[in-house]
Amino acid sequence: MNDITAFVAVARAGGFREAARVENISASRLSDAIRRLEGELGVRLFHRNTRSVVLTEVGMVLLERMNPIMSEFDSALDMVNLYRDKPAGKLRLNVPVSAVKLILPAIVPAFLEAYPDIELEVTAESNVVNIIDAGFDAGIRYDERLEQDMIAVPIGPRQQRYALAASPKLLDRLGRPTHPRDLLNYPCLTGRFRSGVANTWEFEKDNDTIDIKVSGPLVVNIGSAVDLAVDAAVAGTGVIYLFEEWLQPYFDSGQLEPILETWWLSFSGPYLYYSGRRLVPTPLRTFIDFIKDMNKE
Repeated sequence: MNDITAFVAVARAGGFREAARVENISASRLSDAIRRLEGELGVRLFHRNTRSVVLTEVGMVLLERMNPIMSEFDSALDMVNLYRDKPAGKLRLNVPVSAVKLILPAIVPAFLEAYPDIELEVTAESNVVNIIDAGFDAGIRYDERLEQDMIAVPIGPRQQRYALAASPKLLDRLGRPTHPRDLLNYPCLTGRFRSGVANTWEFEKDNDTIDIKVSGPLVVNIGSAVDLAVDAAVAGTGVIYLFEEWLQPYFDSGQLEPILETWWLSFSGPYLYYSGRRLVPTPLRTFIDFIKDMNKE
């Protein structure tokens, strides 16, 4: 069972180092377990070299069959939590970087204070992953990106906006735009998803929607490099379009000036989502109840 657990961990993590970090054991122990399992089964489960670890065809088949079994195994062990005074165990969340910045800071400290026996692991990334295949208990996404067969619970503010801003010195030099199309003549700080797709700036006013493909001197990875774009905007490098909450401290300090505010796009807030086909582990159920209680306040 330990060797099977090691196999699932490495397959889900996509490598020995990341699996060792998640499972809090050495990579060499995981490697030994995989070699032992492959020897017992008489087949190779991974193609591996110094740069990559990739499942073989039989490895993919085994992982597909083992995922529901491991889920039931985890659920059986989780039943022990019913006999504890306080919930315990590990909770793994996959969230966008924006949630780490804007949503979780108001939730996580209070949650961990209330439930000190729960270990929360948060992975932040901009690309969309299958949380079940990747070994996460739940994720955070906006409604248009929710997967089928998922249960969604509102988390964080229920209405958000994208804000357009630039430094006062840049606007004093170039003038202040009066329409979104004016941005085609401004240096803009843009973002690109890991897939290579560049984001389009969308504006809305009086049921009139405009999509603008802007350009400028800086393109950043959406998620991990956004703060660099913010710093560049403060320095006067260009115009930025980002979550209003992200830019609000810079509005308050006067480092950035909001522009075209009547055109800012509003959208519904994010959701915590999880599989409706699996038993909900106690740490996740505890987190869901905590979120629901916060929503009532």
